[in-house]
Parts: sequence; C-alpha cells; structure tokens
Amino acid sequence: MNTLSYKTVSANSATVNKEWVLVDADGQTLGRLASKVAKLIRGKYKPNYTPHVDCGDNVVIINAEKINLTGNKWRDKSYIRHTGYPGGQRSLTATEMFEKDPTRLIEKAVKGMLPKNTLGSALYRNLYVYAGTEHKQDGQTPKAINLNDLI
Repeated sequence: MNTLSYKTVSANSATVNKEWVLVDADGQTLGRLASKVAKLIRGKYKPNYTPHVDCGDNVVIINAEKINLTGNKWRDKSYIRHTGYPGGQRSLTATEMFEKDPTRLIEKAVKGMLPKNTLGSALYRNLYVYAGTEHKQDGQTPKAINLNDLI
C-alpha cells in the first residue's frame, strides 16, 4: 500500500493558481454578493484551499451602483466609526454612504467577511470595485462569472 496517497497536499505561494474574475453586481443583494465574493477571494471554491495561504482569485466587481438592499436597510442600516477623540463617534446610514461612494458599501461588506489578521489584509487587496461598467483591469482579461451558479 502506498502511504504517500494519504498525504494532505497544502498549497503555498509557489503552487497556487490565482485567476482574475469579473463579477457584475447589477441586481444582486449586498450580503449574498459579499459572502460569495469573500469566498472567491479566500479561495474556498478551489480544491486546493489552504486556510493560512492566499490561494483565492483576484475579483473585479462592476456596476456597484446597481446593488440592492432588502427591507428597510437603506434607511436603518448604519455604519459607525470613531475619530479617536472623546465624543467622536460618527455614523452614516446606507443611503448616505451610497451617495458619497457606492463602491464603499460592497468594500465594507466583503472586508467584514474576511479574516481579521494580516492574511485578511492581504486578501482584501485582491478586491477591485467599480461603480460603472468600465474597469482598469482589462490587461488581466478577467473571466466573467455568474454568482448565481455558485453555492
């Protein structure tokens, strides 16, 4: 019996196969889109997924201004931050943040679903979000995928 067949293969930066993926956010719900994109960035859809290695894809999201939020989330969902000074808590509703920069809603949602460590920071740099249909990653020839086909 071959004992080598029982070895677990672990991916590393030399053996990982990173691809460029294009996702259209038109008509997608924010949380469902963000969870699938976070899985793509993390590499969980790949057979050689390794938790401590950046083995995911580079994801380009277009049409961020056409995202949907269900229920009353446009009015009720709030994003809270703190300036660092006493009494410095600031909050924005989803509508206010969307009016400032529509890409920030998706970026914050995906970042919140990534690990909170240095690997998560490195993974977050694999995300590119654009409000319109034009993007700057044409040279990488990203492959367009349908998120509804993913689990």
